[in-house]
Amino acid sequence: MQLRYIDGPEVRITAYDRIFVNVEFFGGEVLTELEPRRLFPISGLTKYITLLDNEGNERAIIRNLNNLMPESRDAILDCLKEYYMIPRIKRLIKRTEKFKIWMWTVETDRGIYTFEIRNSFTAIKVLHDGRILILDANDNRYEIPDLNKLDKRSIRLILPDV
Repeated sequence: MQLRYIDGPEVRITAYDRIFVNVEFFGGEVLTELEPRRLFPISGLTKYITLLDNEGNERAIIRNLNNLMPESRDAILDCLKEYYMIPRIKRLIKRTEKFKIWMWTVETDRGIYTFEIRNSFTAIKVLHDGRILILDANDNRYEIPDLNKLDKRSIRLILPDV
């Protein structure tokens, strides 16, 4: 079983059962029921996507999704979206603090959630691309895709020192 690197449009990738893909190389080789996963799930959203077989073995690595044919790229992105389902915060409704534990009530693209943040220094990460990742006390993740697109009240509640 050889690990294949996929650099561009030398494959056709089709979705299978919402979380799997089939990969057909133009040389004739076909790999079926592979699960796409990001090797760098926080910083590498479109680069270095591994394709795992049903035993968890790496069968192929896509170096950059943007080099694939649009249909193949979309098939991979749909599977990744299903696997890495992270609620995106649209606004902060309420924030309270007691004994240095923050309680947040937020509106997300999946509804309203209330959660605790025990250590704001480690639970809130501002990434180089402007996204903010939040890890609650139960290890659930939330994302703010762009802080500047939130209303001013939400920004003040999220970053009280600004």
